[in-house]
Amino acid sequence: MDIYHTFVGFFQSGGPFMYPIAAVLAIGLAIALERCLFLMHSAGANRRDYERFMPMLRQQRLRELTEATAKSGSAVARILADGLVRMRTTRRRQDIEYAMEEQLLEVLPAIEKRTPYLATFANIATLLGLLGTIIGLIAAFTAVANADPAEKATLLSQSISLAMNTTAFGLMVAIPMLLVHAMLQSKTSAIVESLEIAVVKFLNSLEEKPEQPPARPAGSGRPPAATSRPATA
Repeated sequence: MDIYHTFVGFFQSGGPFMYPIAAVLAIGLAIALERCLFLMHSAGANRRDYERFMPMLRQQRLRELTEATAKSGSAVARILADGLVRMRTTRRRQDIEYAMEEQLLEVLPAIEKRTPYLATFANIATLLGLLGTIIGLIAAFTAVANADPAEKATLLSQSISLAMNTTAFGLMVAIPMLLVHAMLQSKTSAIVESLEIAVVKFLNSLEEKPEQPPARPAGSGRPPAATSRPATA
C-alpha cells in the first residue's frame, strides 16, 4: 500500500501533463501486447508449415503441397502457393521467384505494422515530460517572484521538485517502450528472414532431383520363384 500511495502522490503532484503521458503509456502497452501475440503466432505457424512442407518439396509432391498450402493461412504457405500457381504456366526460376517475392511484399505490411509507433510514442512521452517540467518551472518562478523573501528558497526548491516529476514519469514510460520496440523489431526481422529463406529453399528444391522414399529392407518380401528348364537328353 505504501508503494501505491507513493505513486499516487507522485502522479498527482506532477501536474496536468502526467495525464497525456499516462495515455501514451496505455496506447503503447496495447500495441506492444498485440504485436507480441501476433508475431509469436505468426512465427509458430510459419515454423510448423515450413517443417511440414519441406519433405513434400524434396520429394516433388507438388499436388499434395498445393492442397496443403491452400488450407493454411500462414505467410509461408501463401508465398509457396503463389510459386506453385506460377509453376503451372512456366518453369523458369526467375518467373517463379518474382511471383513469390510479390506475395512476400504483400505479407510484410501485416508483420511490420504498428511496431514503429512504439519508438514514436517513447519520444512523445519524453517530450511531454520535458514540456511539463518547463511549464512547471515557469509557474514556480512566477510564484516565487511574489512570495516572501524568507520563503523563496524553500518554495522554489519544492516547486522545482514537483515540476521534475513529469520528466521522470516521461522517462519511466519511454525507456521500457524503447526496449520493447527493439525486441519486437528483432522478432520482426527474424520472421522476414525466415520467409526469404523459405523462398530460396523452394526455388532450390525445384532444381534438385526428387528424393526417393526409403527402400524396403532386403528380405522383407517374398523371393521370386525359381524356374528351371527340364534337362534334355
